[in-house]
Amino acid sequence: MPISRRKFLVSGTSILGSSLMGCVGISLSQKVFDSHCHIIDPRYPIIENQGYIPPPYTLNDYRQQTVPLGVSSGAIVSGSFHGFDQSYLKATLAILGPQWVGVTQVPNSITDQEVLELTNLRVRALRFNIFRGRVDSVDEIVSFANRVHQVGNWHAEIYADAAALAPHVAKLSKLPKIVIDHLGMTEKGLPVLLDLVDAGACVKATGFGRVNMNVPKMLEAVARHSPNALVFGTDLPSTRAKRPFDVSDITLIKDVLGKSLSDLVFWNNPRNLYRLVV
Repeated sequence: MPISRRKFLVSGTSILGSSLMGCVGISLSQKVFDSHCHIIDPRYPIIENQGYIPPPYTLNDYRQQTVPLGVSSGAIVSGSFHGFDQSYLKATLAILGPQWVGVTQVPNSITDQEVLELTNLRVRALRFNIFRGRVDSVDEIVSFANRVHQVGNWHAEIYADAAALAPHVAKLSKLPKIVIDHLGMTEKGLPVLLDLVDAGACVKATGFGRVNMNVPKMLEAVARHSPNALVFGTDLPSTRAKRPFDVSDITLIKDVLGKSLSDLVFWNNPRNLYRLVV
């Protein structure tokens, strides 16, 4: 698949250096679905993870940064610091309305009825945060992911170094739907990522400030394998990243992929993934 690409003098980091807060009022003339953002509301439980407790980042903070970028729909994702709490997610989705969905973390002991209750609140996926210490075996992940898919039609989202998933591609490829966070985190994981894309996986074009890779190369490689695989997300507030999300990340995607593909990445692909009308 031919991909329009401008020349870059970067290797996987921000290319413009402009701050997101400096972009308020700039119209990017594009509908944007944010497939990966976190809300950290101190009114709800926040737990320590690996010695880290994130600072507050409220829904108002998020809207202030993203409405000027054209974000009108998205997925609120539970982070390691949320644990299994659902109260913040329920409250946030209720405020945001039907164009927003949730990606949550739940214990293996969750009942089918509880899965259905969350499904009715527009939870669409179960996240496995292997990178931050969730210790399920791959067999447990596959079993649990299949159960919540059968009960609530949820897909599985995995935060991991894709290279570490190499021994498990065959098992993960059998899941009804799988999503890999942050381009798989490392360039070493690209072969694994592409094997999973060949099996129908989606890949989040997110977290450019936390990955160890040539981002343009990874974007091109995934898009060549499947124009429907990449889904954009801000990763705001970019907790523990080397640098936070910047509007130049949006520009990078547009310049690497061209208009037709970037339209898919910013809107059609994630809307289809999260089962919202395109």
